[in-house]
Amino acid sequence: MESLIRLRLHRLGIDARTQVWITGVGEVDFVVGERLIIEADGRANHEGDGLRAKDLHRDAAAAALGYQTLRFTYAMIVHDWQAVAAAIEGALRRDTRQ
Repeated sequence: MESLIRLRLHRLGIDARTQVWITGVGEVDFVVGERLIIEADGRANHEGDGLRAKDLHRDAAAAALGYQTLRFTYAMIVHDWQAVAAAIEGALRRDTRQ
């Protein structure tokens, strides 16, 4: 799934670093620019409440460091890429205005 995202981001002209370690957060799937984290969640990530809670903790830790996290499911990435792309592009536009 990460290869699919990387390819689609490339087609949009968006450079993303993959498997980036952020101290206090851990390894994230993608970082775009300096502060946008993109996470691709498989079904296994949310089958149990514990994993969802762990993700939310990581997102909060990232926010405390000044990052914005966008988290997408497999279904969104595969079947609704336009919504995913719009969210990413919107976040990048907001970032350049600040």
